[in-house]
Amino acid sequence: MEWKKSYLDLVLVPLGFLITISYHVWLWHKVQTEPLTTTIGRNAHGRRFWVEAMMKDIEKKNILAVQTLRNMIMGSTLMATTSILVSAGLGAVISSTYSVKKPINDTIYGAHGEFMVALKYVSLLTIFLFSFFCHTLSIRFLNQVCLLISVPIAIDPVGIVTGEYLTELLEKGCLLNTVGNRLFYLAIPLLLWIFGPVLVFLCFAAMVPVLYNLDFICQKVGKGRVDENGNGDYV
Repeated sequence: MEWKKSYLDLVLVPLGFLITISYHVWLWHKVQTEPLTTTIGRNAHGRRFWVEAMMKDIEKKNILAVQTLRNMIMGSTLMATTSILVSAGLGAVISSTYSVKKPINDTIYGAHGEFMVALKYVSLLTIFLFSFFCHTLSIRFLNQVCLLISVPIAIDPVGIVTGEYLTELLEKGCLLNTVGNRLFYLAIPLLLWIFGPVLVFLCFAAMVPVLYNLDFICQKVGKGRVDENGNGDYV
């Protein structure tokens, strides 16, 4: 009888995770092989030139560089704050004496036992905590770039603070920010798990085309453009 109540959770929720994970594995492959067809690869390409442009004339562009990095830090700070606040709220719900172990509605599909309800809340809490962790690390790297990019070349004759080093720090910060955002997005379908596994699967399936339109760039070959294979006269 317990299997009949929970078989939808055991089938639809892992299947939804599999769809999302498969998409991101494919996205990672595209970023590695055809980076200019993705927004992640193209943005990384542009950030490398941005660091070089800022360092070349840092005395005139130091305010622009610091303000740009500050905006990125503010975005990561907002997401980190939201993640930890939601985590604190979920922790309060799990530890409270209020009866969260009862089903919201007996007509909702899926299991509503004590273990399943606890699994739902703990899964949400874990994902939000990992999102918070990624965003805080992103802030750390972006702060380092914000500090080091203003170092005059005359004060660093050995060339320890190079453009390649700052680009690597910036890429780590942006990568952690992206991972933190994707984990935050992953928590949205899990929030719907409280109302049953069917909504979880439908939300996972709907997220893939939305993310595809955000992650990929399809343009015709032309001046300053690339085709779907990353070929073209893009400079």
